[in-house]
Amino acid sequence: MLRKLRIGIAAFLFIAVTLLFLDFTGLAHRYLSWAASLQFLPAVLALNVAVVALLVVVTFLLGRVYCSVICPLGIMQDIIAWFGRRGKKKRNKYAYSGEKRWLRYGVLVVFLAAILAGFTSLASLIAPYSSYGRIAGNILAPVYRYGNNVLAYLAERVDSYAFYETEAWIKSTPVFMVAVVTFIVIAILAWRGGRTYCNTICPVGTVLGMLSRYSLFCIRIDSSKCNRCGLCSRRCKSACINGDNHTVDDSRCVMCMDCIETCRHGAISLGRRSFGKNIGKNAVGTDSTRRAFLATASMLTVSTVMDAQKKKVDGGLAVIEDKKVPERATRIVPPGAWSIRHFAQHCTACQLCVSACPNGVLRPSSSLSDFMQPEMSYEHGYCRPECTRCAEVCPTDAIKPITREEKSSTRIGRAVWIKKNCLPVSDGVSCGNCARHCPTGAIMMVPMDANDEESLKIPVVNEERCIGCGACENLCPSRPYSAIYVEGNERHSQY
Repeated sequence: MLRKLRIGIAAFLFIAVTLLFLDFTGLAHRYLSWAASLQFLPAVLALNVAVVALLVVVTFLLGRVYCSVICPLGIMQDIIAWFGRRGKKKRNKYAYSGEKRWLRYGVLVVFLAAILAGFTSLASLIAPYSSYGRIAGNILAPVYRYGNNVLAYLAERVDSYAFYETEAWIKSTPVFMVAVVTFIVIAILAWRGGRTYCNTICPVGTVLGMLSRYSLFCIRIDSSKCNRCGLCSRRCKSACINGDNHTVDDSRCVMCMDCIETCRHGAISLGRRSFGKNIGKNAVGTDSTRRAFLATASMLTVSTVMDAQKKKVDGGLAVIEDKKVPERATRIVPPGAWSIRHFAQHCTACQLCVSACPNGVLRPSSSLSDFMQPEMSYEHGYCRPECTRCAEVCPTDAIKPITREEKSSTRIGRAVWIKKNCLPVSDGVSCGNCARHCPTGAIMMVPMDANDEESLKIPVVNEERCIGCGACENLCPSRPYSAIYVEGNERHSQY
């Protein structure tokens, strides 16, 4: 019964989180965004005390139930392991193995050091939620969209518009390759050894494992009923049941409850822990690591949200394709990030905002300094002032909540005009597309020849009014590079 309940809740949460990365309509984010907020590391980085406290309390009560019920990467491993056990010969293929403590805590120390040093991109390579986000956003999402487009095509043939086509493309080849490699490595480990990744590499699993040593309830083995058949050990995907001495390594047990249903003699059950000498032995050497983790959360800062004037927003036009990415001296981060530094310190590169962006503006960075963290670019669309989707879905507060009015007056960048690319200069034809579609009126067209009012007009940018939305860059007809592009601001400001 407990196992079935665990599987039911895990399936629901896994589907909910996955839909957040696949959905392009915004419907899933409206109703299921809370599922991302339940993830441990994003909650810590967002200083979401309520969620962190809830997860800690649950862990102290039931052990690492988070890993088998809430964590999408853990549930994905369970699914792969389930397929890996199909067949009579493979059904009982696991075996007990000792804890790789040096590896677990070594990885945790490196992970914490990377976060403290500001290298969150490096830390996100092994963060469980971020890893699953890259897999879902870079591998599953394009497949999902291609499937949708096939249905849209077929529906159109019968005069039905129940589906509509959407753009499906790989937003960053390097990050796509990272996602593929991550999936292959974790899939192989899960297929062969169940929860190997969770109990050797995953930093969240290590932290929760330290807490679960003291959980009120745990898996207990009644030695008087056990006949030492070893079936529980061979079915344990965490390799944490030592059938010879009737013990369970609670720091690695993910409370999947498989062993309870597997035991044919009723020797295994979920019961209250008998706090004794063994608990103290298991806990040796963990206090300093736990303190280091808690210190990480306390050192992360929170930016304040500034008031803004209410501005008129733009309705937007269609996306123009086939543009090349300009060389930007400073990358552009979304409104609500408030500064590149704040964004870099809090972003776990889960890429939920990338999947949620309806305009194709956000994409993973390929730069080594901020690898895999989202950045803005305007080849496929521009950041519409009325859209706040990325701020709504961000679980870490790397992009803080922002109103439409605030966004409409937040300067995330500034437009830069490139004279040689501008059509009135290069082709001698009239244009003015950038000025017509600027939502803040930051671009004016002035005569190319100051002495001739009838000469072709060229754009002049008022940097005080420019918010860096990228409408001018996206809608500029110049190819392959726009005649006007946006440079990012290190710190965002209001006008």
